[in-house]
Amino acid sequence: MKIEISDLTFNCIIGILDFERIKKQKVIINISFEYEYSKDLFIDYSEISALVKKTMKEQKFLLLEDAILYIESLLQNSYKIYTLNIKISKPNILKNCIVSLSN
Repeated sequence: MKIEISDLTFNCIIGILDFERIKKQKVIINISFEYEYSKDLFIDYSEISALVKKTMKEQKFLLLEDAILYIESLLQNSYKIYTLNIKISKPNILKNCIVSLSN
């Protein structure tokens, strides 16, 4: 089975620029992963969405790279998943584009 969480959107502190360390900015996160479904193994996607949002808000990452690596490790250590893809976008950091990073 494959779970896809698309356009998880919230505000948090992320970035290395001075103003990014003070003012929360909008981020959009997309996550997809596969897992072996069975009657005994159920992955609650709402739990994962809440965990990612909470982690991003608490950790206040400097770099998108650090955020992706941290979330990747957290999810892989908490759930039996594989083929994990994470994309974090900062839609308002530049005026004429959306900046994103993915693993």
